[in-house]
Amino acid sequence: MELDDAEVKKIAHLARLGIDPADIPEYVRNLTDILSFVEQLNKVDTAGVPPLAHPLDASQRLRADVVTETDQRAEFQSGAPLVEDGLYLVPKVIE
Repeated sequence: MELDDAEVKKIAHLARLGIDPADIPEYVRNLTDILSFVEQLNKVDTAGVPPLAHPLDASQRLRADVVTETDQRAEFQSGAPLVEDGLYLVPKVIE
């Protein structure tokens, strides 16, 4: 797909980008190259190729989900001004 100056100006306007008029020919060339590459990719036969999330079949090394700390809620709430049923009570700020 070949772009022209007017199309690049329109794209820049829609994207709310300010482009220096002297740079427009370079944008035309770069965007045309990108669109040509996308057209080339669309021509590749991908029938029978399963979609991938990542090109490497790797799994993440995860640590064991083990509790490493004791429950200290009562200690933490001992310094709070108001606590009820394990919850911090705070003043109402929104009507």
